Amino acid sequence: MGWREGGVQPPHGLPAAHGQSPQLGYDQIVSQLRSAGCVFAEDEARLLLAEGAGPAELSRNIQQRVEGVPLEHILGWAEFAGGRVVVEPGVFVPRRRTELLVNAALDLLAEDALALPADAALPAPPVVVDLCCGSGAVGTAILRHAPQVELHAADIEPAAVRCARRNLEPLGGHVHAGDLFAALPAALPGRVRVLAVNAPYVPTRAIRTMPPEARLYEPAASLDGGPDGLDFHRRVAAEGVHWLAPHGHLLIETSEQQAAGTSGILAAAGFAVRTVRSEELDGTVVVGRLPAQGVGAA
Repeated sequence: MGWREGGVQPPHGLPAAHGQSPQLGYDQIVSQLRSAGCVFAEDEARLLLAEGAGPAELSRNIQQRVEGVPLEHILGWAEFAGGRVVVEPGVFVPRRRTELLVNAALDLLAEDALALPADAALPAPPVVVDLCCGSGAVGTAILRHAPQVELHAADIEPAAVRCARRNLEPLGGHVHAGDLFAALPAALPGRVRVLAVNAPYVPTRAIRTMPPEARLYEPAASLDGGPDGLDFHRRVAAEGVHWLAPHGHLLIETSEQQAAGTSGILAAAGFAVRTVRSEELDGTVVVGRLPAQGVGAA
């Protein structure tokens, strides 16, 4: 993973406590990380030193990183959408490209708010669902910018659910455990305004070509999207129509190469479809809008 974090000055060696070995300095750490193939060795060295660990713990952290453990798992957090989210070992690390999913969701919520007549009664909080939530990074970012929403998040991985609860519950979010929509409360069908989905979309055969820090340290269930990477997109599109409110939106992160396939799946399910692309974030999101009367209505 690449990191960009300003404001941390690189210490050049810290004094050791009595009985401890001298602590490695910034230049030494950079050299070790660079030799291990870390592209952003300087940034990672600053972050490891900024944790304030003692010499023994710092050495363990550096060794873990050299062995390929994701930096976020070592630090216990990830930078995402302008804030930090807790990321525990064994949990999918949020990628910067997924910030596009957050931005698209926030844009739609803002459009909904602007569409209300000035004299309209105060509406119920819009319901937003972060499906396949992992650490809950998407839901956390949405709540930080739109605290008025009723946010539900769900994942099938116990470690992810535990991590998401640490991130979301202090902000008022609700986290559920289970397989896709089966995890969600029975009161939600027909009420969801925005359904944001970062389901696995890596084709099964492509997983073996992924960087070791993803392939070896993130759960396979958070990566494997089936033979063409679109298995979960098919399930979400087919079932999502029953959960969305009229004019509700389904947002699915996908790859630029798979966008046409994801778009076709949503169109076949009855959604009006468009694709959002950010070259800056290297992110792609397919947005499906449900008709006013729902799919299949007369």
